[in-house]
Amino acid sequence: MVEQGEKPITCKYCGWSNIVRFGKYKGVQRWWCKDCKRKFKEDRALFHMRVPPELVSRTLGMYYDGLSLSDISRNLQEEYGYYPSKSVIYRWIDKFTNLAIEKTKDYQPQVGDTWIADETVIEIDGKNIWLFDCIDSKTRFLLATRLAYSRTTHDAYMLMKEASKKAGKIPKIVVTDKLRSYLDGIEMAFGADTEHIQSRPFTVKDSTNLIERFHGTLKERTKVMRGLKDIGTAMQFIDGFLINYNYLKIHEGLKGKTPAQVAKIDYPYRTWSDIIRQPVTREPKITPQEPAFLKQQIPKQVRRAIGMDTDIPKELR
Repeated sequence: MVEQGEKPITCKYCGWSNIVRFGKYKGVQRWWCKDCKRKFKEDRALFHMRVPPELVSRTLGMYYDGLSLSDISRNLQEEYGYYPSKSVIYRWIDKFTNLAIEKTKDYQPQVGDTWIADETVIEIDGKNIWLFDCIDSKTRFLLATRLAYSRTTHDAYMLMKEASKKAGKIPKIVVTDKLRSYLDGIEMAFGADTEHIQSRPFTVKDSTNLIERFHGTLKERTKVMRGLKDIGTAMQFIDGFLINYNYLKIHEGLKGKTPAQVAKIDYPYRTWSDIIRQPVTREPKITPQEPAFLKQQIPKQVRRAIGMDTDIPKELR
């Protein structure tokens, strides 16, 4: 264990003390952990960030729990004495939501044989868009979600196929509302192997109440956001919301567990802090190259005159 003064230094990622000095980063001592093979700074902030990860994870938790960006800024000022702008908060959300999506995309839940599907309307850029969802009745794991401008058979079919791909199986029963698109969509996806039950009003058994409660929570969240500005923003928000719902948020109806835990997913993340501490893979920058067919279509004399040929010496262009 390395000690600095009276305080022992341990790895901020794995907590072990098998570390060595690894130079300095902007005047701050860096360390290398021989156990988890990561480097870290002496302070609590992540690399390329000036704030501790606890503050960032608190931000994501508040965001997906329903607070507006203004409320998040005020809460952070009260708790940490730090008042970030809305643009800074949004950059944190954008960066670590994408990281969470990447870290959880390959997990396959062990779900039951009865699934529930439903649809609702959310506002995107002032327009109403249909949001389809499919949830497992046993584990409450949300298997698939789909944004669509319509409620066609194709939309219902694609929802079922996405849910089946995530679960690695087909269900024995699918419960929906009275939307006719589900009749053909479910049959096209699963054939006669799956029974389709259309929910009846005011019933406890074979009802869509479970997913309707989820939609109520989601719609309350989007009201705070005052609508989503485009499809890309909406999809990212919904994916992040689902990660929060499936992996991080405990449910009273599941005896204090998350849907992912009930679905027997062995994952290392319990909080947003666990996720944002994971190393980020930086994609290599790709310099766009000119398509070959352009070189064939533009005469050499013209290319030379306007300086397009980089292989021609500068003095001859």
